[in-house]
Amino acid sequence: MTLTPADPALVFPFTGGRPCLDFVATLGKRYTAPFERLTDPDALSRWIGEAGLRVDRAGGEGVRVTASELAAARELRESIHLALRAAMGGDGREVALPDAEDLVRINEAATRPDLAPQLAFAGSGSGWTVRNHAGGASARHDVRAAMATVARDAVLLIGGPLVARVKECENPDCSLMFLDDSQARRRRWCSMERCGNLAKVAGYRARSRAGSRS
Repeated sequence: MTLTPADPALVFPFTGGRPCLDFVATLGKRYTAPFERLTDPDALSRWIGEAGLRVDRAGGEGVRVTASELAAARELRESIHLALRAAMGGDGREVALPDAEDLVRINEAATRPDLAPQLAFAGSGSGWTVRNHAGGASARHDVRAAMATVARDAVLLIGGPLVARVKECENPDCSLMFLDDSQARRRRWCSMERCGNLAKVAGYRARSRAGSRS
């Protein structure tokens, strides 16, 4: 069973359109008031499950995460973020370039066995399903397989043409990245529900104040 955190800020956003972008989003408000969504090993286990990166094993147990695996995952996340920001180029914010250690961390994670999607027929009433398989690895490697999948996604995104569509939300208090797959490539917000509506309300209030003074 997936537990919802008591603090709404710790709910994981999945608006990036790619696993690596959603993983980077586990650190909130990077440029104003950073806060950690991966607060403990259970939080990382929850993110892996909600991201659809949990290995399907008998019993349906959640992924068991150790403290060292949590620390390594956070380091991988920050290396991916630095590489993404460098690949995106400047947008008015200062860009810190990834160093050799960051690239080694991403590439090493990407070389490990990742999750292999497996097609299964669930019956005439349910149709086809996709299950994650870890290539025969034991359960103790489930976190490594999930992180390898994230790292490989980052490598393919940063090294491919779609990186030109990666943007950051235009809300200055938000740092969420997303892949702009809109037809006109004019998406501005991580989502309308999160920041788009806030911008609309702020714009309406500003226009109302201006109108009242005129």
